[in-house]
Amino acid sequence: MALSPLVIHETAEKLLACVCAELTLTAAKVDGQPGCPCRSCVVAGTPAWDDCGSGECSKTVTPGQLTVHFAGIVATSNFPAETRDVLGSRNCLPVRPAAEYVITLLRCAPTSDEGGCPPTCEEHEAAARVLAVDAAAVWNALQCCFPDTSEARRGQTFVMGQMRTVGPQGQCVGFEQRVTVALPSCVCPEGESP
Repeated sequence: MALSPLVIHETAEKLLACVCAELTLTAAKVDGQPGCPCRSCVVAGTPAWDDCGSGECSKTVTPGQLTVHFAGIVATSNFPAETRDVLGSRNCLPVRPAAEYVITLLRCAPTSDEGGCPPTCEEHEAAARVLAVDAAAVWNALQCCFPDTSEARRGQTFVMGQMRTVGPQGQCVGFEQRVTVALPSCVCPEGESP
């Protein structure tokens, strides 16, 4: 089965849009919760932790960094399991592509003050609250928005992987959410088979 040349990137853009929209909605509902970070983008490969809130964007808009990146693709005849069947023979099951994406959301982590004193428990608790609310927002984005981004009758077919906390490292803390999406495919055009 063939893939549209843009489907992998367009799916990443849909994930980013859903998460950003849900973070914005959540910020309107929860006092003190930051919305979608000013640095929100689809990136190639594992994102660099460039700016989780201490850079220029923190002075004018919502600090943090939200990225989505494509992590890999497998063939599947029984989504989400990777097929181990020999492909290309006439008696094989049809396969479709399944792409893995990683959503990474970073916020400011409490750090030592100018005098070298460690962050207070209140600062740690505030950061933990932001992280927990962000995690719920990403979950809601995947459950409530992302399924409707497909034109398929039943919506997007996907599996949520593990969400895990990353950091604190430097001045950043956040999490990664893995998502495997069954991508739409089509029959190979005539004359393009090897």
